[in-house]
Amino acid sequence: MRFLSRSMMVPTLLATGWLAWSAGGSQLRADAEPKPPAELLGRPLVFFSDFEDESLARFRFTDAKAWRITVDDGKRSLELFQQSQFEPPVRSPLNRALVTDLAVDSFVLDVTLQSTKKDYNHRDLCLFFGYQDDAHLYYVHFGKQTDPHANQIFIVDGKPRLKISTETTAGTPWTNAWHHARLVRDSDGTIEVYFDDMEKPAMRAKDTTFGKGLVGVGSFDDTGKFDRLAIYAR
Repeated sequence: MRFLSRSMMVPTLLATGWLAWSAGGSQLRADAEPKPPAELLGRPLVFFSDFEDESLARFRFTDAKAWRITVDDGKRSLELFQQSQFEPPVRSPLNRALVTDLAVDSFVLDVTLQSTKKDYNHRDLCLFFGYQDDAHLYYVHFGKQTDPHANQIFIVDGKPRLKISTETTAGTPWTNAWHHARLVRDSDGTIEVYFDDMEKPAMRAKDTTFGKGLVGVGSFDDTGKFDRLAIYAR
């Protein structure tokens, strides 16, 4: 697993437009990681983890006992394998894994993810961002079927989660396979969410209630796996 933090990095612009960092005496090229598409250039890679070791030191969990590093076909990932013993202050997701030391405002979060829950209407996984504390945050809910409480972008502002999506789909097409998700948030409050199709957003919203905050992954009340978590931020 490779972690990047701003305190560890000395950015150098390469002739190709990609970045390299000197970290602890060794050099990690961003082009050794999943390359961002052209529209993400100018947002350096500030965090990447493929969970290829056991360390989860940079993550904060609502219940660490619900998470583990798991291995499938020789490949490691972060698994939420049971429900967290956590009671949020207001109605909102129970299972949260946050990158503890990286508060961002304008950013792109890329991740591969796999739902391990038996299929049902609210089968879900979530992405968190703008996280101020346990009762003040945004999250994306990738739900199997859309309704006011599923497959939307939500704000939690000291009261039960409230839908802020202006656009969404009929539902997230979960299978038992791995999928690709992307969350794009700009400092003007614009939010776009992609699922498998990286050309057309699955959800959109605009909200400026919270600025810089933590980001992370999880689920409202289901289980799943996460891998190749990358954050690009100005």
